[in-house]
Amino acid sequence: MKSDPLNGAPDGEAKPRFRPRPWIHLDTVQDVELWIDEHNRSLQENIGPQETGYGVCFTLAEGGNIYLHSAADAVLLDVDQDARWIAPLIVAATGAEDPGTDYWTLPDDKLIQLVIGLSCLVESTTLVVGHRFGSLHRKMGYG
Repeated sequence: MKSDPLNGAPDGEAKPRFRPRPWIHLDTVQDVELWIDEHNRSLQENIGPQETGYGVCFTLAEGGNIYLHSAADAVLLDVDQDARWIAPLIVAATGAEDPGTDYWTLPDDKLIQLVIGLSCLVESTTLVVGHRFGSLHRKMGYG
């Protein structure tokens, strides 16, 4: 397949809107709070008001992706099948029960514990839009 010299993508394919960013291990609550602030700022700058299903994709070094959206009152997770191995860590870090599905809803006050728990396992993060957070797919406000 021939590549488009302007964006490096194969002809007919759009250049990805967001690219993976290497993850830097976060050790403290303050580190995570700074990451959350930066993440929220990036969403506000890059996501239009008409867009839905936005959040961040955590690519795990050992395999799989976790898609996260933080709303005013909840943290929504979509844990793909290749990342189901991470379920016990999510339970341990947040005290939540494993829902037995790919879709998790956590109280919003568990976001910091979740990110600290995942931090040493994350390879990269990528902003996402248009992700279907299971049956929770709806227009959500910036978290």
